[in-house]
Order: sequence, then structure tokens, then C-alpha cells
Amino acid sequence: MPETPERKTILAEVADGLGIITVNRPEVRNALNSAVIWEMREVLGSWREDDRVKLVVFTGAGEKAFVSGADIAELNRRTLRDGLAAVLQGLCDEIERYEKPTIAAVNGYALGGGCELAMACDLRIAQENARFGFPELHLSILPGAGGTQRLARLVGKGRAIDMILTGTLIDAREAERIGLVSRVVPRGRLMEEVRSVAEAILSKGPLAVRLAKLVVHAGFETDQRTGMILEKLAQSLLYTTEDMREGTAAFLEKRKPSFKGR
Repeated sequence: MPETPERKTILAEVADGLGIITVNRPEVRNALNSAVIWEMREVLGSWREDDRVKLVVFTGAGEKAFVSGADIAELNRRTLRDGLAAVLQGLCDEIERYEKPTIAAVNGYALGGGCELAMACDLRIAQENARFGFPELHLSILPGAGGTQRLARLVGKGRAIDMILTGTLIDAREAERIGLVSRVVPRGRLMEEVRSVAEAILSKGPLAVRLAKLVVHAGFETDQRTGMILEKLAQSLLYTTEDMREGTAAFLEKRKPSFKGR
């Protein structure tokens, strides 16, 4: 059940190690406004040290949209100061840097800020009816929550410029083909697949998962040699852990490991 019923724009629940955040504004196709962003950050902050939450899932309410983008009524009132504050960019940065694994369960339209939110997650799993795109230039603005940067890193500069300048929407299969999403599933099977993927991740050593995520993200922002140094240091840390001893012992003894996160 939702942890705090007083939230007005999102649902937040914890079950079986998963923290699930659902943008709950189906009447506006789950458009992002300031309240959504604030409530998401509040939940993420509370889950950071919550041992019940091992992995965070983001999705949208209803059958039509994951997140359709920014709330245009609110966007129309934004100023230079709002642009410099870049609160949605801050949220996406927080999600990308989040200590626990994150999955975007894309159940419909993921446009503009919705696509940016999905790209900030570690994995993107899309239902076959999902659509992705960046319509911001129609409004004489640009993707401002990491879209100009993360999209190019995921699909290549040429495809990113094409999608952003033309505003073309792509379907789930095309998104999978170009590397924007990890996998595509039929309607009705999205959360089943999310839970299967989450189970696979959570069966691994939690310290190894956390450091692998950190090294991949940090290494991608620097040169390969520096990334290799980060990798070496992270591996050296893992060699000192109880979980490494347990993992290797379990393999040799042909049993399932029991990781403790230490």
C-alpha cells in the first residue's frame, strides 16, 4: 500500500525489495510538474537508507503514458531563473547517481521529460505500445533535463540530433534497436518482466552491484585509462569484503550464496 497517502501526484510502495514510484496524473498523461518532482525527491531521499528498498522502479499510472513530458500549463510560466534552477535536471541527475539500481518500466508515451526520466535510470524496459520522443522544439525550448546529453550517449550523436531536431516519435521496437531501451515486452507483461530483471539483479552481491554501477557511470564521463583505474580500485575494495568470500565459497560448494552487504 502507499506509504504516505497524503502525496497528491505519485504513489510510492515497497514490496519484495522493490520501491515502486508511480506518477499518478493519468488525466494529463502523467505530465511532470513541480509537485511530482518534489514528491519524487522526497521519496528517493527516504528510501536511500531504507533497507527494505533494494531497487527502485519508476512507472506511470494508467495504460496510455509513462510520463508525457512537462506540464505545459506550468511550463508556460517559467522564467530565466527557473531555467537556471533546472529542477527536473537535478532530479534526473539524482536518479542517475542513486546508490541503488533503478529501472524505468515504460508503459506508454515517454516524451520530453518523461524520456529524460527514463534515460536517467540504469535500465529501461518498455511495453510494446511505448513511444519515445522529444517534442520540445515545437515549443521553442530544448530537452533540458539531460536529453541533449544522455540521448547522444545512448544512441549516438547522429540519431540524437535527428530525434531532437525533427521531434520524430519512435516505437518501442525501434527504441530497442537503437539502444534506447534494454528490452520490449507484450502488453500486460511489463511488471512481470521488471520483477524478473530485478530478481536477477538482487541475487547478486549488493556491494558489487553498487560499485559496478558507480564505475560504469563515472568511467563513461572520463577517458578509458582513468576508468580502468576506477575499475581496479573498486575491484580491490570488493576483494576485501565478506560477500566476496561468500560468493566464491558458494560457487565452489555448489550452493546459493547468502550475501550480507559487507
